[in-house]
Amino acid sequence: MNFVSISLLSLAMSTDAFAAAVGKDTALQNPRWREALRTGAIFGVIEALTPLAGWALGLGAANYVKAWDHWIAFVLLGVLGLRMVWAGFAAPEAVAPEKPSRHGFWLLAVTGFATSIDAMAVGVGLAFLDVDILPVAAAIGFTTFVMVTLGVMVGRVLGAVAGKRAEIFGGVVLFGIGTAILWEHLAAG
Repeated sequence: MNFVSISLLSLAMSTDAFAAAVGKDTALQNPRWREALRTGAIFGVIEALTPLAGWALGLGAANYVKAWDHWIAFVLLGVLGLRMVWAGFAAPEAVAPEKPSRHGFWLLAVTGFATSIDAMAVGVGLAFLDVDILPVAAAIGFTTFVMVTLGVMVGRVLGAVAGKRAEIFGGVVLFGIGTAILWEHLAAG
């Protein structure tokens, strides 16, 4: 693969993670650059590891991964998105709880994994093309790191402007990403 192909693939693999970061981080209380970098790093590492895992699966598991990746992403993103929508519509408490200043590691890891399952399938496909996977995985991880870091800061602005509705919006975005992944795979099949 040439530089342009790797760059375009990296950008394509990071767009859903960017949208998820915008959606998740509208629910945070004024996230700072440190949180944005932390979130970007978690997503970037996961997004770099999944094509490597797909590559390692190789021919034997290619059909299994390809047959279920869209369902796994749909369920994970759907559950996370519906949870955020539910919280956004929940009756306000007598004393409104403060928004968290950061998301827990496991919540970010699950969201990062859900948005990177397509990268695992790409890794499987690249194994058939005899492509050197290390530079491709590194490019995908780095691009995702940058996109998610920027997404957190965009989510910060949206969260400040939209308040409680931002959490609902973020949940709808996550659910929408999962639905789009599912629709794309079902329509292609």
